[in-house]
Amino acid sequence: MKRAWLLTGPPGVGKTSVIRQAVTRLEAGGFYTEEIRESGVRQGFRLVTLDGKSAMLAHVEFKSPHRVGKYGVDVASLEQVGVAALRRAIQEDPVVVIDEIGKMELFSEAFRQVVLEALESGKKVLGTIMLKPYPWADEIKRRPEVNLVRLSLDNRQQVLIQTRLWLRGQGGE
Repeated sequence: MKRAWLLTGPPGVGKTSVIRQAVTRLEAGGFYTEEIRESGVRQGFRLVTLDGKSAMLAHVEFKSPHRVGKYGVDVASLEQVGVAALRRAIQEDPVVVIDEIGKMELFSEAFRQVVLEALESGKKVLGTIMLKPYPWADEIKRRPEVNLVRLSLDNRQQVLIQTRLWLRGQGGE
């Protein structure tokens, strides 16, 4: 059975929702991301750890040399909250949650390093990874311990069931 289960798919298909539902009532550490909306318009992204901490990851009003589209990325917050949560999870939890391995997060060398540490830790890693080609992310997708699962609106419920079974050690390839 593969130790890493990474969901991929286009934006808005429900990758984070599947992750959050799958780890309900499960001993896990790490983080997920959520949109910040104002008057129905996406303004940025917040990083939320499974132990309750949060930090602003990106926002349209951030002045940063690190940008993805209209969003400035706060690499320091990612490292102080997100990378720290992943390090704790590798040490303390049976499941490490990484939502997401994407362009914003990949600005951080510390994030890249902790992703590799998680994959090499022997723990289960449940995460999401960007769909579009990107050299570093593509290398992660090809690693032998990774099961890459393409999520769509049509298969979302089935993928959730498969993910829960994998987390219980009852499937995974």
